[in-house]
Formats: sequence, structure tokens, C-alpha cells
Amino acid sequence: MRNVVLLLAASAGLAVAGHALAQQPATNQASTAQQPAGVQAWVPPGTPGSPIDGTVFHAQVLLDAAGFPSGVIDGKKGMVFEQAVRGFQQSRNLPITGELDGATRQALLQLNRPSTRMLRLGDNDLKGPFVFPFPKDAADQAKLDGLHYRNSLEQLSERFHTTPQTIVALNGPDKPIGPGAVLRLPNVLPGSRDYAGAVDDKQARLLNFFNVDANQPRGDFIVVDKSEGVMRVYEGGVPKGEFSTNSNPGPAPKLDDNPGKLVAQFPVTMGSAQYPLPIGRWKVTTYAFEPPFKYQPRLLKGKDPNEPEQMLPPGPNGPVGIAWLDLTKEHYGIHGTDSPETIGRAESSGCIRLANWDVIRLSRIMKPGFTAIFQA
Repeated sequence: MRNVVLLLAASAGLAVAGHALAQQPATNQASTAQQPAGVQAWVPPGTPGSPIDGTVFHAQVLLDAAGFPSGVIDGKKGMVFEQAVRGFQQSRNLPITGELDGATRQALLQLNRPSTRMLRLGDNDLKGPFVFPFPKDAADQAKLDGLHYRNSLEQLSERFHTTPQTIVALNGPDKPIGPGAVLRLPNVLPGSRDYAGAVDDKQARLLNFFNVDANQPRGDFIVVDKSEGVMRVYEGGVPKGEFSTNSNPGPAPKLDDNPGKLVAQFPVTMGSAQYPLPIGRWKVTTYAFEPPFKYQPRLLKGKDPNEPEQMLPPGPNGPVGIAWLDLTKEHYGIHGTDSPETIGRAESSGCIRLANWDVIRLSRIMKPGFTAIFQA
């Protein structure tokens, strides 16, 4: 396979990244190539001028490993990062501040995981298939055999729970991507890839592809609160109450702050003014991995209702990503996305949307038939 060069301004080669939470990195004094006028030189991640904050980056890697991911791993703070820290603090019985205070740093460091790994790419890491240019219109997408990644950089970034821009920032814009290349990547590699008990072969393959550890906690029910933008996964007795139906959602459930043992938390995008989060108590009955998607413009926000319906092929860049966990609420599900960087920051068409790597992890934590409680 021909090497693909990282697409940013030319600059210095690979340099050290990934610094412990307890220590900020020293400035790298290595010289860089002369830059075109107006183009900022690449600097090592975690040093002044880099878009990556080394402390935040390491915390994001550790939160991801602990089951409290903060969206894409990019070394940047924000509301999603703060929510992840708060969830981790709650799970460890720490003061809930949303800040990387001393106690939280120490608890995260117990995971004993460096922030990055140097990895040599093999043929299977970059084999595609790819679709470029990626068509915008549903009618053109329907003609494809799959809604695949656009290129190897996009594929690699999803496998390592990050963004193409972050991989460039970690390695420098001149670093080629191809078989045999050695790249610095977020350290999300699993401790175990023994996916015994997987629902089917597709799930096992996707768990492996997205670097999901086979050893996950057991979840008994989930809670999504409209005001918070997160999905919490609890172990313990399922709160009692009548289940909602399409004709009768029933009274809005309201749980206390600790309805069970909090074992994981995921950032989600949910609902909109047109298609709000379906408040109620539902079941998630069946899982579909790499599902096709019936494109129905009349049900989607901002689409022309007279536009023809289409059956779109499966793929990570499809509207529901790589998995659909079906709710007993008609037309609603928990699913992946083609835009992981928007999770927690944008509306959806009523469903509950997660990053592809998070929804496949959720499918490992929860067994089909679990209870989903949506509250305001």
C-alpha cells in the first residue's frame, strides 16, 4: 500500500509525547525545518505551541481505560471532559468537582498506563476499503457497497479513539502512514482480546477493531438524563416501575443520584426540539452490528420530506455507525455515529448517539434485554 502523508504543514519528524499527570513536559529544543511564510512550525505535543495539553491528554487516556471516556482523546478540556471527570469521581467516592485535583489524579494514576504507545503498523491496520470522495447525497451513498472510512488516517483515528488532527499533532505532519511505519498513538490498547460470549462474530470483530478490552464490568441498567448529556451505566437491582409503551410512556421516572453502583459513563448526543429524548422506562431488546440504514427523510431533522427513501449500506460513516441497539420505542435506538467529535455537542434526530468505539463497548457491558431509563 502506498504511504499516506499526514496532511498538515511540513515540519519536524516524530518526537516524544505522553506525559504523566503529575508532571508537565519540558520544552523540546530540537530544531525544525524552515517553514513557509504564515505556517506555524510543528512542536512536540505537550510543549508550548502544541494543541495538545499533555496532562489533559493523559487523563483522557486513563478515563477511557477506566470506563469514563471524555469523547475523542485530543488533549483539550471542555464540558465533555468535565462530565467524564465527575463521573469517575463519583465511581471512586471522591469529592465531585469536575477538576483534576490531587485525589483524582492519584486515583487515575493507579491504572498505571502511559498516555501513548509507539506502534508499528501492519498491512491489516490499513487495508480499508475506503471511499473517497465520500458522496453527500443519500441516493449516491445508496449505490456504494459500504459507507467506509475515507482514508487510512480516519480509520486509524477511530481505532485509537482520537481524531486525525490529534495523530498529526502527536507525530508531525511529515510522518508517513503505511505498513511498517511507527506512530505514536493514544494508549488505548486492551489488556485482553478474549471476546468469549460475544453476541456474534461481527461483535467480536468490532470489539477487536476498536481496541475494546474484553474484560468489562457488568451493567444491569442505564440512565440518561436529558439535562446532563451523559449515559450512566449501573450495576445492581433495576429500579422498579412500569415500562413505557409507544402509546403510553407513563409518568416521567426520576431516580436519586445513586440508584446503583456506577460502573461506566459515556458522553452521548440525544434528541432535539423536533424529536426529543423519549422520557420513560424502556427496554433495549436486540443488537445489530454493521446494520444497513433505512433513510427516511420525513423522520429526519432538516430533510425534505418529499425526498425518496433510500436503503443505505452499512459502515462506520453511516448515519448509525457500526451498531444499533434497538429500543422498544418505535424508530428509536442507541447507536454509533459518523462524527465522533460532535458527541455531547450536537443534537440528534431523537436517538441516543455515541462514538463507534463507545457503542460497541456498551454492547459488551450490557446484555440484550436491559432496561434504559430516560429522565428529564
